[in-house]
Amino acid sequence: MERQPSWDPPAESGVAIRWIEANGLTFEVAEAGAGDRLALLLHGFPELHYSWRHQIPVLAAQGYRVWAPNMRGYGASERPQGIKAYRLNTLAEDVAALIDASGAKEVTLIAHDWGALVAWHFAILEIRPLANLVILNVPHPKCSQRELKRWRQLRKSWYIFFFQLPRLPEKLLGRSNAEPVADVFRNSAVNKHFFDDAAVEPYRRAAAQPGALKAMINYYRALLRTPDVRQIGDGKVDTRTLVLWGEQDLAIDIHVLDGTDEYVRDLTVKRFPDASHWVQQDVPDQVNAALVEWLARG
Repeated sequence: MERQPSWDPPAESGVAIRWIEANGLTFEVAEAGAGDRLALLLHGFPELHYSWRHQIPVLAAQGYRVWAPNMRGYGASERPQGIKAYRLNTLAEDVAALIDASGAKEVTLIAHDWGALVAWHFAILEIRPLANLVILNVPHPKCSQRELKRWRQLRKSWYIFFFQLPRLPEKLLGRSNAEPVADVFRNSAVNKHFFDDAAVEPYRRAAAQPGALKAMINYYRALLRTPDVRQIGDGKVDTRTLVLWGEQDLAIDIHVLDGTDEYVRDLTVKRFPDASHWVQQDVPDQVNAALVEWLARG
């Protein structure tokens, strides 16, 4: 069966769509650049590799070979069945397999939202060597566990518990050909001109595909039903790390950043007051500048 890409990059972007076999699955990967230095970009919920469209050409211009996969269950990447197929350890194995498939000699892991949760896990467990780790708008898991015991964060995390229900979350998000998925971006972004109908259409279209929403929501179900997120020892990260944070995040309280330096040996934090949870799309030029400047210092 011929796979249809979930994003058709403009020719001038230098981005192409490839199909990569890794960890027993076929992944839809947006690729740009060349060389032995890999920048691996992991998206979040309910996103796609397309959410990195502003960063991929910039990183390629800095000499990286850029791979931005649609994570398992998303877009035209394969959708295995069952909740445990989306457990954190398995998602981290996907990252390792993609790195192995790339043949790269050096890896910079850049990740947002759910991708960032996987990236923290990957770096803490040292599954593969990393030169750099860049995290966007997701706390270190130890800080997250602390804040979830406090009302200021718990009340913002209501959707995680809602997603544990069978079928109902898929039904509600899937209404009107998954129009609520597009609304997630429209309603919470700060710089809304970056989130017009054309900009959010790929997310709606991908989520409307058969089985897509179930797979996407199974990430949250597996998170609470498997022990992986808690089995990280002391949670220490030795990799050089940059945290980029949109301060107007409706789902994650800013206090989750407190204490990150207790777990990360070499930490830089850059906050963006006029950005939402969708930070790399909300203030793309500022994020790109911060990325380029920090990576050059390495």
